[in-house]
Amino acid sequence: MKYRYIQFLLIIFGFSFVSCKHYLDVPPKNVVQDADLFSSSKGMMVYLSRVYSQMPYEDFKYSPGGGFFHDWLVCPGVNEGSSIGRDRSGAMTSEGQGNWNFWAGGFAVLRDINRLLETLPAYKANYTVQEYNHLIGEGYFARGYLFYAFAKRYGGVPLVKSVLKYPENAAPELEVPRASEEETWNQALADMDSAIALLAAASPQRGMVNKYVALAFKSEAALYAGSIAKYNTLTGFGDKTKVRVIGFDPATNTAVANKYFAEAYKAAMEVIKSGKYDLYRKKWSATDRDAQKQNMIDMFFDASSPENIFVKDYKYPDLAHGFDVYNIPLQLIGGGYSSGNCPTLEYVTMFDGIPKNPDGSIKTFDANGKYMMYDNITDLFKNAEPRLKAFVILPGETFKGQAIDIRAGIYTGGVTNGIAPLRTVNGNVNYSLAGPVKYTETDAYRGTGAFTSKVLYVSSQKGDEIVTLPDGSKVAASGASGPFTNNATCAMTGFTVRKYLNENMPQNLVQEARSEQSFILMRLGEVVLNLAEAAKELELAGQQSPDGQNLVGVAYETIRQIRERAGAEPMAGPADIMGANGLELIRKERRKELAFEHKILWDIRRWRTQTTEKINGQTEEDGTNYSGLYPFYSTVANKYFFDPGPETFRIRFRMTYPEYYFLIPGDQVSKSPVIDQQPGR
Repeated sequence: MKYRYIQFLLIIFGFSFVSCKHYLDVPPKNVVQDADLFSSSKGMMVYLSRVYSQMPYEDFKYSPGGGFFHDWLVCPGVNEGSSIGRDRSGAMTSEGQGNWNFWAGGFAVLRDINRLLETLPAYKANYTVQEYNHLIGEGYFARGYLFYAFAKRYGGVPLVKSVLKYPENAAPELEVPRASEEETWNQALADMDSAIALLAAASPQRGMVNKYVALAFKSEAALYAGSIAKYNTLTGFGDKTKVRVIGFDPATNTAVANKYFAEAYKAAMEVIKSGKYDLYRKKWSATDRDAQKQNMIDMFFDASSPENIFVKDYKYPDLAHGFDVYNIPLQLIGGGYSSGNCPTLEYVTMFDGIPKNPDGSIKTFDANGKYMMYDNITDLFKNAEPRLKAFVILPGETFKGQAIDIRAGIYTGGVTNGIAPLRTVNGNVNYSLAGPVKYTETDAYRGTGAFTSKVLYVSSQKGDEIVTLPDGSKVAASGASGPFTNNATCAMTGFTVRKYLNENMPQNLVQEARSEQSFILMRLGEVVLNLAEAAKELELAGQQSPDGQNLVGVAYETIRQIRERAGAEPMAGPADIMGANGLELIRKERRKELAFEHKILWDIRRWRTQTTEKINGQTEEDGTNYSGLYPFYSTVANKYFFDPGPETFRIRFRMTYPEYYFLIPGDQVSKSPVIDQQPGR
């Protein structure tokens, strides 16, 4: 949007003052009238700018724990939680529920949207048919997206489709009860369909929606609805209205799920077949893995990317964010913030090209139970798929011309018979959550058990605990970017996020509210993955393809393209997609490809796997901790080794099944005769 122009118009419309002392019955001219806004394209740009600014788009100014920060200048980070990445503050200990009230803000913007849909028809003669249709389409898309945002949080909500006027309307007319969850999803998709029918194929200007934006988000919303209809097991009726406000009717949920999956399939396929978008491959090479990595880095910064469908732009000083200052490795900023989002070991081990045990866990011990040793700290991940290196800063990888020094400590003990597991206390090896929380508790650090003296050195914070190396030089025990034992402003899991970090940003500008990179709200990569998942769900349900194509073939080809672009290992063929394992493969590709884009936390919520996935022997129903990978340097061997295990700061993630649905604000329930709280809560 042209924010400076819009701000200028807002000043003209909102704050100009002309005396009305002789004509008190004339509306005061310092108040914006409908004709000022709805009678011209310029006025509508002002009105739409307000709507856009309040839409619940999950971008750089949103976090699952904090909600939407439309007026904030800083950025809490793009945090996914649940085995993908964790934040340094522990704000995700109640993942997804949030400590904020979306309900009130959502209904406020809904009023603005309904006002557009009700008022603009009176000024239809001022526009061409195409202009008018597009503006009405904007309204329908905004309302459909808003109902989608409501549905995935609350289930059924009041389906307010007109402006409620107070005090003109009688009190009963102002009380709108919650609709059923199914009705809410249906309304969201119906509004998106209305938008698709009216919107132009191309956006009037960058940052505004078009027909294919609406189709892409419809594919996402319908996929979500289908997953809830199929996988959700919690359903219940409101006490006041006896409406099924959460969940679907068990007698019809299978048919409803298949209907939604078919809608997701058709919407995604229409976007793909339009030919307007393509997977980003500007620097991609089939034979050059470095080019594949750089291609996937650049795709988040290239304003002309053919993959981008809907983008939120930022520009200093009017609208900026702070993603870089919050997420840059510690050694590049010196202190304060940094490393706000740390990918977990569970996420990293999803990728190909990493040594793994038969159970899929990372392989760091040899057949004798001793650490595998590496000449260079980067060697463990040297064959990892390029997509991982584009999304995550791994130990020793280069960023802004520096090798990022992620090292947990230094080991000075003997290596003749190999190095035994470090997580040993009183001679007992324990890698469970009951084992040592910090390396300062281990035998190697305390000089106990099999050790007659201290042989392990770690730093509690940046720069402390200095170790003298065999050549006489001195070095801090832990790396300049961590991880440390007592300071969480570091690579606390042994990794830090790279996706969206601006490598070309001048170091003196790495400050709060100075970052300008755009946030990609929707890209073809997601639409392709939506298509694959919808096709697979339909195939598993024994459904016919909506367009007559082979569902397995569609799912396979879309996943093959995503994996090829990523530099992952080639698939053997369509057989890889068959059966329930095929669905898991598709879900895994989503988690790898879309991480740190505010997509995955919602995926695992709609799959209803956030409470069932078992990590370190626990699920989130009981509370669980995620894992890290900690590099150490052996002074005697002059080599590196890696220790996996529960993450050092041990922040416990916990969510119960009822929390898949957010609570309705208590004041809304207590004061209304028709608004129901979530059943049983």
